[in-house]
Amino acid sequence: MKSYFADLHIHIGRTNSGKPVKITGAKNLTIENIFHEASTNKGMDIIGVIDCHVPEVLHKLEKDLLTGKYREHPDGGIRYKKTTLFLGSELEIFDEDCQGPIHVLAFMSHLEKMRKFSEWLRPFVKNIHLSSQRIYVRARALQEKIKELNGLFIPAHIFTPHKSLYGKGVNKSLTEVFNPNLIDALELGLSSDTEMASQLKELENYPFLTNSDAHSLSKIGREYQRLYLKEPTFNEFQLALMKKNGRHIIANFGLNPKLGKYYETYCESCGKQVGFTTKDGCCPICGTKKVIKGVKDRLLELADRNHPIQNRPPYVHQIPLEMIPGIGKQTLAKLKKHFGTEMNILHNVPFETLCKVVPEKIAYFIMASREGKLQVKAGGGGVYGRVTDN
Repeated sequence: MKSYFADLHIHIGRTNSGKPVKITGAKNLTIENIFHEASTNKGMDIIGVIDCHVPEVLHKLEKDLLTGKYREHPDGGIRYKKTTLFLGSELEIFDEDCQGPIHVLAFMSHLEKMRKFSEWLRPFVKNIHLSSQRIYVRARALQEKIKELNGLFIPAHIFTPHKSLYGKGVNKSLTEVFNPNLIDALELGLSSDTEMASQLKELENYPFLTNSDAHSLSKIGREYQRLYLKEPTFNEFQLALMKKNGRHIIANFGLNPKLGKYYETYCESCGKQVGFTTKDGCCPICGTKKVIKGVKDRLLELADRNHPIQNRPPYVHQIPLEMIPGIGKQTLAKLKKHFGTEMNILHNVPFETLCKVVPEKIAYFIMASREGKLQVKAGGGGVYGRVTDN
């Protein structure tokens, strides 16, 4: 048994033929580049690529398995060097039970099962070749299909104001839309953490995941978790979610929620942080209704308990290297040249050793990030927060 780093929400920007998959994803975000970046530069042991339902992506993976470029593990997942890929799909639900659209993640153990899932999806989406498509079936029917294929069902970025479970999808409870017994885990999103999410009693039995939702190569590993497994496979991950046979989530590593772009409530019209809005939903400053309710305020509405968190992995407020003051492209390249992957730099390299490569102030910032002590200024209204250098 050992620990493994896992980021389970990474998009594909383009197929190998250049066709778009995630429209807002970077053009160089291909399967090959994702594998290389995750394994060589980031140090991710497990990645979840959530556009694997796309037929051209499936065909590419099948072809590369035949040539030996990748190999499929009997217990689930596709291996390349030191990294295992979990086959995922992000979908948008907006059925008659929803108040707004909800994004969810589905993961399959093997390519054959993702192929079957893709074929089942085709008649229910407008374009099977694109990411995050709205699926025209009931949420519970989707859950049942995923379970029929022995897959995992995980609501995505559950508190963000747009296209999420609590941001838009339900009034108060996930039971308004989903079968609670068919949910395997919940993804928190960049603007929340374990302490915030634990204010909801109905979430106490679900494991929390922290993932990057990467739309570019550099954002892979922006958030992730450390897992305790026998080996990095799909079956082992399932056991970890259920806390069986010693497998478990060791810790979640994510941004301080204040750095998320939907933490504070903002008015789109006047650009001000407004806190709670008036009862009619208008901005108390300029009077318009162009208000984006922040995750902090939405959770204050939903909270139904305030006792301490129990039986949860620690949540570490860790800042990615590219967001640390003083670390530009050249400095990051120098750090990787000396110490290898970003995970090694963030977690293992001693302060004194860092100081031999970068100025002491930058080494201090890296250590402060490791310990969750960097100071931040809150974001909101679609604008990320930022790390301050004091």
